[in-house]
Amino acid sequence: MPGIDIDIAHHAALDARMVAAVRGLRVLTLASWSPRVQREFLEAHAAGRRALPEVAYPALDFGDTRRALTGIAAEADPQHPLGAYLVECARSWETAAQLLEGLGTPAAGGHAIALYGRPDAPVPGAALTTCDAARHFIGIADELDPGLLVEPAVDAATLQGQLQGDLDAFFGARVVAVELDPDMIAKAAAGAYRLRLRADAHYSVHDRGQLLQHEAFVHSLTALNGREQPVLPSLAMASPRTTCTQEGLAVLAEQLTGHIDIGRMKRVSLRTEAVARALDGADFLEVFDGFIDAGQTAAESFASAQRIFRGVPLTGGHAFTKDAVYLRGLIDVHTFFRQALAARALSRCRQLFAGKMTLADVVRFAPLFDAGVIAPPRWLPPWLAHAGGLAGMLAFSLFANRIRLDRL
Repeated sequence: MPGIDIDIAHHAALDARMVAAVRGLRVLTLASWSPRVQREFLEAHAAGRRALPEVAYPALDFGDTRRALTGIAAEADPQHPLGAYLVECARSWETAAQLLEGLGTPAAGGHAIALYGRPDAPVPGAALTTCDAARHFIGIADELDPGLLVEPAVDAATLQGQLQGDLDAFFGARVVAVELDPDMIAKAAAGAYRLRLRADAHYSVHDRGQLLQHEAFVHSLTALNGREQPVLPSLAMASPRTTCTQEGLAVLAEQLTGHIDIGRMKRVSLRTEAVARALDGADFLEVFDGFIDAGQTAAESFASAQRIFRGVPLTGGHAFTKDAVYLRGLIDVHTFFRQALAARALSRCRQLFAGKMTLADVVRFAPLFDAGVIAPPRWLPPWLAHAGGLAGMLAFSLFANRIRLDRL
């Protein structure tokens, strides 16, 4: 880029090296289980046989990757906004590499905690923990009329057509393709150009809006906007260190658009509670039973439990703690949005969509956004593009939080 500042050019080159170095560090893909494991477990469960699943992981060596990342961190200037970002990213990816090298061992659980945190850690500004939030939502869901818990109504092919129409209308062209995947265990996953649905799954009337807002308008849009960045191509990547902000932003999008239902909140909360139970010693079968007791089907309970135990021993005391970030991220991002409104800086909320970044990143990048070094987001979800409506909701939230319900 002609005339670019030498520090920016230096860190842009380091970022390009980092992107090349980490291409093989696909944490969720490499830690996930084969569909065969689910099939064999459910067949045994239906026949009344109880046994831990048998899971095999590949033996992986990312020594060259880790050495490359160490070199990148050493060459970055931690006093420069881009350098501080690169140091944190490189160290996070190193931890991800160590997690993958330790798949199936207790070490993987420790690295997962380093990447995603624990559900019993206090949330900022409160003595409460993510587990407390989970119990709150589970309690409300259990008290409500069961009729509010909506059952699946449409198959994957029907939802595929609906979502494809929604996305084509938003972009004005085929930018993100909705595809059916017969090998997925999760019900959905999104990349920059693809939104995958599990081919044999059924979806409720709420799922269309949830997947559109969560998967497409957060995960896909931040990846697409990250690819537009002239200096930091890594902003298009789903780095583990951005997971909390990404998932919190995605759940907040569901909430602000009215597409999150109490059943969804209960599912997210049950997974958070399950992470805590696994860390406290519950094994895979005990966590699976917990989901069954909460009203999930055997297939849903397996899918939920495997999320908690992917990559770690199944005998208890360890967990892949990613599912603890959904509620933690929601609280963090909601607080960030409220602070931005109070500081008259809602532009920072829009900048979160310029790529996949943490809340700390968008603050440290403020002068780079202002200088045009980091490009503003090309795509914004409708709820954020219309800032007036968002400001109205946040303004009411700020006031409502001052009302003490225990005094009414």
